[in-house]
Amino acid sequence: LQFIPYTDRLDYLASMSNNMVYCLAVEKLMQVTLPPRAEYIRVIMAELNRIASHLVWFGTFALDLGAITPFLYAFREREKILDLFEMTCGQRLTYNYLRFGGVSCDISVKFIEDTKSFCKYFPPKVDEYDKLFSGNAIVIGRTKNIAVLSKDKAIDYGCSGPVLRGSGLKYDVRKDEPYSIYPSLDFAIPTGVTGDNLGRYLVRMEEMRQSVRIIEQAVEKIPAGEFIAKVPRIIKPPAGEVYVKIESPRGELGIFLVSDGSAKPYRLKIR
Repeated sequence: LQFIPYTDRLDYLASMSNNMVYCLAVEKLMQVTLPPRAEYIRVIMAELNRIASHLVWFGTFALDLGAITPFLYAFREREKILDLFEMTCGQRLTYNYLRFGGVSCDISVKFIEDTKSFCKYFPPKVDEYDKLFSGNAIVIGRTKNIAVLSKDKAIDYGCSGPVLRGSGLKYDVRKDEPYSIYPSLDFAIPTGVTGDNLGRYLVRMEEMRQSVRIIEQAVEKIPAGEFIAKVPRIIKPPAGEVYVKIESPRGELGIFLVSDGSAKPYRLKIR
């Protein structure tokens, strides 16, 4: 349990995803079944965090190309997501929110209402980014046919996430090796064809729209009930080993975990 805060720090911009993959690994060893409400909360948080992470990518990408305005816009929208996280767990960067068997505390009615409001507010902002940035001649000149990565080379290099999909391979752990409630949700996997900087940018922009689709469905379907399963106070998974992976904002994130039956992991490998 004391390791969960360290997972926050594997990737400061996607702490919820890091919490999630580690908890899933321990839960698989323990054969814990989560309450349905906990599964929905986790997915809502993970997709909000995906948007927040992509917004930092977009804003800093624009800065590197010499555009200041998109950076300010991206951080304006990201603040709304951080408000939702702070409302729930009191933190804005490293959340330590997930627990074995669920989450540390339930979400409020206000969180649901504010999340629905964000889902209405955000898509027009992405459209605004497109108008401001995507067709800009300077942007096209500095990204089109730049740093081209073919599909075969992306696979050979072990790429994953938006980089791999930008090269034309439609692979996403949420669809291809699904976990949690993702199989019950309707969303698309954006895939590029050019394998260049422009293609990877367009993939990430569309991924934010798809995350909104996922959040809207999860918020509408979320059931009542417990937000965490009953687990022992001292965690001693039976001896064994597991590998669990998820689709983080950066791509495939995996945990290889070995238990010798004690209260401390025998081995923990993060990929």
